[in-house]
Amino acid sequence: MPNETCIRCEVYCQKGRQYSAAFPLGGGYEDEDLRVSVTEREDGGCRLGSVRVWLRNADNTESWNLRMESPVKLWLPTPRPEKMTAMYMLNEWWTRPAFIERFEEVPARTQVLFLQYPDRCGCFVPMVGSAFKASAGPGSADAIALELQCGVGGLRQLDEPLYLYTEAPALGQAIHKAFAWLAGYKNIRLRDERRIPDMLRYLGWCSWDAFYRDVSEAGVRQKAAELRDKQVPARWMMIDDGWFESKDNLLRSMTPDPAKFPQGFAGLVRDLKEQYGVRWVGVWHALAGFWGGLDPNCAPAEAERAYLYRTASGKVLPSPYSGAGFFRDWYDMLRREGIRFVKVDGQSSTACYFENSIPLAEAAAGLGRALEEGSAAMDGDVINCMGMAMENILARRVSGVSRNSDDFFPARENYFVEHLLQNAYNALYHDELYHCDWDMFWTVHPDAEKHALLRAVSGGPVYVSDPVGKTDPAILKPLACLDGRLLMLSRAAKPTEDCAFTDPRAGGVLKLHNAGRYGEADCAGVIAAYNLTGAAQDFAFASADIPELDPAGCYWVYDFFAQKAALLQGGGRFAGALPAGGYGLYLLLPAGQRCAFLGLREKYAGFLAVESVQQRGDTALAVLRESGPAAWLAVQPPRLVRAGGADCTALVQAAGPLYTLDLPEAHGQTVLELTW
Repeated sequence: MPNETCIRCEVYCQKGRQYSAAFPLGGGYEDEDLRVSVTEREDGGCRLGSVRVWLRNADNTESWNLRMESPVKLWLPTPRPEKMTAMYMLNEWWTRPAFIERFEEVPARTQVLFLQYPDRCGCFVPMVGSAFKASAGPGSADAIALELQCGVGGLRQLDEPLYLYTEAPALGQAIHKAFAWLAGYKNIRLRDERRIPDMLRYLGWCSWDAFYRDVSEAGVRQKAAELRDKQVPARWMMIDDGWFESKDNLLRSMTPDPAKFPQGFAGLVRDLKEQYGVRWVGVWHALAGFWGGLDPNCAPAEAERAYLYRTASGKVLPSPYSGAGFFRDWYDMLRREGIRFVKVDGQSSTACYFENSIPLAEAAAGLGRALEEGSAAMDGDVINCMGMAMENILARRVSGVSRNSDDFFPARENYFVEHLLQNAYNALYHDELYHCDWDMFWTVHPDAEKHALLRAVSGGPVYVSDPVGKTDPAILKPLACLDGRLLMLSRAAKPTEDCAFTDPRAGGVLKLHNAGRYGEADCAGVIAAYNLTGAAQDFAFASADIPELDPAGCYWVYDFFAQKAALLQGGGRFAGALPAGGYGLYLLLPAGQRCAFLGLREKYAGFLAVESVQQRGDTALAVLRESGPAAWLAVQPPRLVRAGGADCTALVQAAGPLYTLDLPEAHGQTVLELTW
């Protein structure tokens, strides 16, 4: 990655002593007190930099070992790109984008840096080693700056990976190359190899924004009754923070608070299933048990002593070495009460928890293993949350789902833009390893429809947190089938390549692309477009903007909200415009021999309800997952239309190439047959 100019290195020791050195890549500096070197090797089309530091220790007098905070900083001379997008930690748990042009503008705690050159794109990832973690920060005119963190002072040497760099013609290719290499290096799975828990393929509800810590059995029952009465098919419910006893942010009990859940969970879970149609119930907890860990004087701290660790600051936490037993015991108890999954928060607080006790990379890797091993009692059904620090992202080997942004904050004015930016740009790299959770939202909210559309294209779970009496079924109807099963696209939505290095708040339209199965064999795409500016904006896209589609193929583009369609042939581009603050959804469907089936036309991704398509000669046949208002696109009208074997030709309505048929909503497959 660096060019031939010398690397600059600074080493900071305890009690204020520091060293400076400069040397070429592949070389180093050495004197009687300090040895430091940076090397680079190529592996699988990736370039991996490594750093070594050694400090002399006296035998029996005071030594000058590494300080705890940022003990090593390096400046790597690097060709200047035209533009960059830095994914930096806005706090301990989440990343967001910064759109920059100079290395001096790189934010502190940047953990992925995307670079755009005239003829290529690059992906630069500061590395996580066995003890240390690297991150990028403000550099110089021609150098990327890196600093190393361990969270433990007094060490005298390190030998760690420093950075990974990949290049490709397109940014998405460079990112995939980097994280595929990282997955192999860390022995973890890529997203396609990870299982999304069954319940997350259905619509859900979470107690957090409805009750916050005042959640109770009575409140959960009230909400379940409302969802049933409004015919909202929420098939899972999650009982968030507030269900167990705590004091001063310390866990005091691993069982439900008897004041809130007087009968425990078992009776509530049974009734939710038998009376309200809920199939799965889950609960929340923090990785440390609760935010500050366990109360050292509580019964769980005594019972679980073998699986806990007391830090230098006195915190009592699940141990990175034996903590699997803590999670296993807890989850065994919860499962006996009918709980079937967990959401585990605060994961990137690991560095804070074990400061001055265990190196942060070692602690994160150990707790990642402990949680996954212990969650076998829940069949591994875990929603990982507040865990986007790279040491956590690279520590989970198999668990499938990870939250992709900071919380949905219903009371923060105009917060939708920030929520969108985080989810869209975080997905550029987070999606490589995880099924991304774009968090809950409210259906009764000024931005409800924007949020619903965002979840429809997110490719991840969809759940809401409306208070009792506040759910609007109309907002949720376009997202799921009658049985609550989501029309879920195949991966996370991501910005198109032409949006990756541009701040969409400053101009233009943010376009998110995704794709999903169409019928049995074909693939269809979606573009969700958001104008985040205060003025009208033009935009354009082509099938080439969606990697899964044929860039030279023939596709119908359907404007979902305008209910209009246009045919794109041979790589043509679709042009549109959005008003200030406007948004749109555009479906790209293979044109087919005679038509393209939109499927269930009132659903955002209704084509996903098309289970199979056959087009032979003058006949086209589609099997839909359920019956409901259907639609297709065609150049010519069919002469005969049958639905479920009945002649429905007279009921078809035409508007240009769009043909609609209002079938009654009903569970079970329906067959739509068109003849020309």
